[in-house]
Amino acid sequence: MSEGPRRSPRTLAQRDARTGLALISPTLIIVLAVVVVPMAWTFLMAFQRLKLLNIRRSSIFGDYTLDNFRLVLTSRETWDSLTTTLTYTIGSTFFSIVVGLVAALVVRRPFRGRTLVRAAMLLPYITPVVAATFVWSILLDPQFGLVNNWGARFLGWDKGVAFLSQESGEISVLGLDIPVPTALLAVIVFEVWRYFPFAFLFLLARLQAVPGDIEEAARVDGASPLQSFRYILLPQLTSVIAVLAVLRLIWTFNEFDDIYLLTGGGAGTEVVSIRVYQLLIPQRNIGASAAQAVVLAVILLVLVGIYLRFLHRRSAES
Repeated sequence: MSEGPRRSPRTLAQRDARTGLALISPTLIIVLAVVVVPMAWTFLMAFQRLKLLNIRRSSIFGDYTLDNFRLVLTSRETWDSLTTTLTYTIGSTFFSIVVGLVAALVVRRPFRGRTLVRAAMLLPYITPVVAATFVWSILLDPQFGLVNNWGARFLGWDKGVAFLSQESGEISVLGLDIPVPTALLAVIVFEVWRYFPFAFLFLLARLQAVPGDIEEAARVDGASPLQSFRYILLPQLTSVIAVLAVLRLIWTFNEFDDIYLLTGGGAGTEVVSIRVYQLLIPQRNIGASAAQAVVLAVILLVLVGIYLRFLHRRSAES
């Protein structure tokens, strides 16, 4: 009796591939269930006329339309929220990196108590956001807040400033009254305070890797501290600053909880993520909310593409 053709034994690479697939299968299933399926369902809802009352009748084979995107893209509130988001994102990212760089330069050299100072600088980043926003709300209270108390005592303020509920105010510079977006600046300052430790950690690690003999040689040649920073330290930090800028732009552009807990999106602080929430909960327009979320996702994908292109360029250069 002739035997059938025998299967050739699997190679080591094939066995490794099957083992790797078996190991990543649980993670792959979780990602599909938690990330991919909700994203696909949100994309489908963005093309349907869905309210909270008829959400149960939604299906893959529903009536598709572009009305939600037409509503979102032609709405003035959408473009106002996008402008606010860009202002909030760029301002928070820039100043958080600047403050993180200054902090890294301050604690770079050894001094007594440096370990305690480093640990203290991490407190804003590890503090729960609910606790942090509560403390800031108390500090900025127009009647009982410490900031307004100091302003009245040392700066001669006539009345308290509602930092988190006043959309705009005026400051006098050389006799000119300049309008200032009060609440937006307040949340930007909060964002800088909360996330500068992230930049601080990255920049401090890179500064400590710079050889000390380079700066010593520059000092021997007569370079000032500012020249040493500009021509020696700053070129060493350029790549780290670029990565930090892209990461913070992506994360800040998608920020929701900090602003919502501080101002609720009012007083000129309605960013795109708050706009999605407003369409979903108060207005109960699920289709428009999904369309707004898709627009936000497209913008974030562009930022992620820029980040990946930058990483690819860095890996190619190295």
